[in-house]
Amino acid sequence: MNQSTVTTFTAAGVLLASLALAGCGKREDMQAARNGDNTAVVQGQPAAAATDTATKDAHEASEAARQAANDMKDSAKNAADQASNKVADAVITTSVNAELSKDPKLSALRINVDTEGGRVALKGTAPDQAAKERATQLASNVKGVVSVDNQLTVEKG
Repeated sequence: MNQSTVTTFTAAGVLLASLALAGCGKREDMQAARNGDNTAVVQGQPAAAATDTATKDAHEASEAARQAANDMKDSAKNAADQASNKVADAVITTSVNAELSKDPKLSALRINVDTEGGRVALKGTAPDQAAKERATQLASNVKGVVSVDNQLTVEKG
C-alpha cells in the first residue's frame, strides 16, 4: 500500500471514530437534561453540566471530522498531483527521445533519457562534442523541460 492510500484510510478512520464519539452518551440523561431535570447525573455532573459537556464533545468531534475530511482532501490532491507529474515526465521523455532520433548523428538507442519534475538527464554516448551540445539544445526545446543535465560522453574514435 502506498503512503497516500494509508493516509486516506487513516483519515477515514479518524472521521468515523469522531462521528461515533459525537453520538455517544446516555439517552436518558440527555432527555432529562432537555426536560430540565437537574436531578439526572452524568458521570457525577448535574444534567445542565452534562448537556454542556455533551455539546462540547460534539463540537470537538465535529472539528475532528472536519480536519479529517480536509486531510483526506489534501491526500487525494497530492496523489492526483503526483500522478499528473509522472504523466508529464513520461511525455517529456518521449518527446526528447523523438527529437534526438531526428538528428542523424544522435541515436535514441544509445542515449538514455530520464525525466523527473521536468528535469531531464541525458546518459550515454555522443559521436562528437557538437552532437553532445546539440542533444542539450534539442532536449531544452521540448515543452515542459525545466533543465537538462547532459551526462553524455563523447565517443573516442
